Amino acid sequence: MTDGPGMFSDPTKVQQRGKGGKIALIAVMVVAALVLVAGATGWWLLTRTEHPTASGQHVEVRLPQGASTEQIARMLSSYGVVRNSLRFQLDAKLSKKALRSGTYELTTGMPDDLVIKALSSPPEVTYVDVLIPEGFTARQVARRFAARAGVSEDEMISLVTSGAPQFAAKHPYLQGAAGDSLEGYLFPATYRIKKGTKPAAIVELMLEKFDVASAGLDLSYAKSKNLTLSDVVIIASILEREAKLPKDYPTIASVIYNRLHARMRLGLDSTIFYVAPEGTTVLGKSDIWNMSPYNTYRHFGLPPGPISNPGIQALTAAAHPATTRYLYYVLTGKDGSQTFTVTYPEFLQAVKKYHAVFGN
Repeated sequence: MTDGPGMFSDPTKVQQRGKGGKIALIAVMVVAALVLVAGATGWWLLTRTEHPTASGQHVEVRLPQGASTEQIARMLSSYGVVRNSLRFQLDAKLSKKALRSGTYELTTGMPDDLVIKALSSPPEVTYVDVLIPEGFTARQVARRFAARAGVSEDEMISLVTSGAPQFAAKHPYLQGAAGDSLEGYLFPATYRIKKGTKPAAIVELMLEKFDVASAGLDLSYAKSKNLTLSDVVIIASILEREAKLPKDYPTIASVIYNRLHARMRLGLDSTIFYVAPEGTTVLGKSDIWNMSPYNTYRHFGLPPGPISNPGIQALTAAAHPATTRYLYYVLTGKDGSQTFTVTYPEFLQAVKKYHAVFGN
């Protein structure tokens, strides 16, 4: 009997089919492994905590106008409000709710749905920006915050004019402040204030700003003249009231240093105006002869305390005045420029120039 077709398989073909099956199995296993890796990677990307932060901490988040969902998600993640920015983006898109710009009070570790609910409604917290210019007095500062931030004017004035002991432990330069006033240390800046903020919290913000600004001052020259940080603040507060142009700060500061060195009275109108009745625009004889310690026509040396709240330019000039021999200055330009002189006769000539420009 002869072998017919199909009676026995070709061993070579069987072997090839076996190899093909193994290759297919390996391919399936590789694809399955890739799917598992991709799935695991995707799951990790969606569930990982990007910025580990303790839950339940209150944070203020300001979302700018026009921010995309991706930008908002990254911002929320950086604050720790949401744990994963990619997951939040997906949840936000699935919710089909529009996220609004504004300033929000949120907490770290919030569930995405609660964050989306909060950001899809107008923020309940109202903030105001309060600008405090250089040279404002403590009373002007208090009134500005009362008008713009809704704080009690009486409470704010009382705090800034007599509340130094309340803050002296954290801010030692306030120990022994003249009249317990915070004058000179309420740093000029723009403050973002939540309506309803207590006056003490506002004052603390301003003192912290002063701490940062004064930390960068080089007081070596002032100390070589036996002047302290408090003295520098007093001089800077005078510069804010005496100078019309910031470029004159260092030169006017040099006049003050030179007069102190020469043991001359400072003779500054600004220090008398500080204790004159509010609304005074012209000094009379009674003002000049007033025996207030702030009357630098009657008393030698610096006044007992600052007469305004200086900014960083005035503070820097007060710590490092220009090197001059000037002892006098007179306002002689309608642009606010001053004429500086060494001698008294030169000063009298400058006074004539003042009258020629401004009249009598």
